[in-house]
Amino acid sequence: METLKSSNRNHLRNGVRNGFFSFLVVLLLMPIGHALMILNEELLHDDKYIGAFVMGLIGMVMVVWGIFKNKRHTLATLLGFLGGILLWTGWIEFSFVWIAEENNVSDYIVNGEVQTKKEYLVMLSSVGLLLNMTLYFIFTRTYCNFFIWIQKYTNLRKHIMIQKGYRKPLAVTTFIETIMLLWFFYILLLIVYNPNIAGDRHIATYITAYGSLIWSLYLIVQLFKIQTFDYAIRYAVPTVIIFWNFVEVIGRWELFDEIWVEPIEYWLPVSGFFVLLFLLLFIFIKNPKFNRKKKDELLTHNNL
Repeated sequence: METLKSSNRNHLRNGVRNGFFSFLVVLLLMPIGHALMILNEELLHDDKYIGAFVMGLIGMVMVVWGIFKNKRHTLATLLGFLGGILLWTGWIEFSFVWIAEENNVSDYIVNGEVQTKKEYLVMLSSVGLLLNMTLYFIFTRTYCNFFIWIQKYTNLRKHIMIQKGYRKPLAVTTFIETIMLLWFFYILLLIVYNPNIAGDRHIATYITAYGSLIWSLYLIVQLFKIQTFDYAIRYAVPTVIIFWNFVEVIGRWELFDEIWVEPIEYWLPVSGFFVLLFLLLFIFIKNPKFNRKKKDELLTHNNL
């Protein structure tokens, strides 16, 4: 009986530890991604597209590196997520900036204040491509719980899962999950913000904000049950991005100051984000408690 209680306590402790740290590291990357984009624009000016290309190139290198480190689950997952953030910010967001500037698209301004930047107005044009990409993931092999649920509900899963002996590429899985989630929820927010569709004070926006908050709280409960850290990070990616919808909306309602969109003015707290991120990444990669491969090697060595 005592052994069972001790095992339950260990599972609870592992789940809380994994859930807390995975949520924290993914959460840190959200404002950092925004800050990187602003810093690239404000510091490089006319050379911002060179900076964006380099940023995306570093992200691509990280994803490729993660592919070669697939046996180190935590490292591969972290490289996939970091690479996804850099590729989204450098190659995707700045591609919309370039198109907007080339076509003289104006920011959406209300009462003299920018409500939606021109690049996000252009991004809304990608909604059709997003829907087609979504269909691709519904009709192919996937490890996303949401798409798995759709496949099972539509009876597609048994026809798709026919390949045997397949090792999941953790870096690529995390990378594409990050890109698709960011893309999907950017489009969702842009749709509800659009005054011709809803508007930032419309009931649809309130449902999106508070629905995302409730959904993320449910996911957080599930996250705190996960026993392996690399899986916790992959589960934290949708958890945090869905939670961030709520943060984005209340920021648009001006209920707090989004310091990450003014990283030069708020350089001290934004610098704190970067320092904390690098510290956490160092701990996750070096500490065997957060690395299944290293932990398993230690257990094997102790048994010998």
